[in-house]
Amino acid sequence: MFLKFPIVHLQPVMREKIINIATELFLTLGFKSVTMDDIANEMGISKKTIYVHFENKTKLIEATTFSVFENICNGIDCICEASINPIEELYDIKMYAMTFLKNEKTSPQFQLKKYYPQIYQRLQLKQFQKMQVSVKESIKKGVETGLFRRNIDIDFISRMYFNGMSGIKDEHIFPHDLFSMEYLMESYLEYHLRAIVTDTGLTVLKKFINNQLQPNDD
Repeated sequence: MFLKFPIVHLQPVMREKIINIATELFLTLGFKSVTMDDIANEMGISKKTIYVHFENKTKLIEATTFSVFENICNGIDCICEASINPIEELYDIKMYAMTFLKNEKTSPQFQLKKYYPQIYQRLQLKQFQKMQVSVKESIKKGVETGLFRRNIDIDFISRMYFNGMSGIKDEHIFPHDLFSMEYLMESYLEYHLRAIVTDTGLTVLKKFINNQLQPNDD
């Protein structure tokens, strides 16, 4: 009788463990190359245990993908709440996002798009919906504080920002042997911000870059 309660509680715990280990392997080695056997061996459990929680690899990839997405969203929300200004906010989000890029050579996003297009499309939609809200708020804050130009079309700029951030991840356009993801994100952020900042905003941007992303002393 006492054994029933731990068993019930262990079900979601085991599911979360599988998702966590699978996420680490997928982001490190790639969605295509990692097998269910690899995950089972890494965890020291039988493959049957994984299939109790996920009927196939696609379902597991779906769960891990959206788990990472939710974690990133929560992290971004915390950054936005604590940010000093919209310029530093974007750089802080960039640095946070880089922690999820375990190994550029595996191209997790490229593999997801190629081998699991339906999951990729759903993820893109969720990313767009999330970014539309957060980026719009950031741009509005920038306009109100005089860092961004008042005559910009906020909806247009927020969509262009998402399009650009998605575009730099296209390996056909930006091969990883020529461009590192950190370089691409850093360069695109500066490109994006220079297009919308005021003279005041440009001063803040230059100071921020020159201080190697250290917070400004206001």
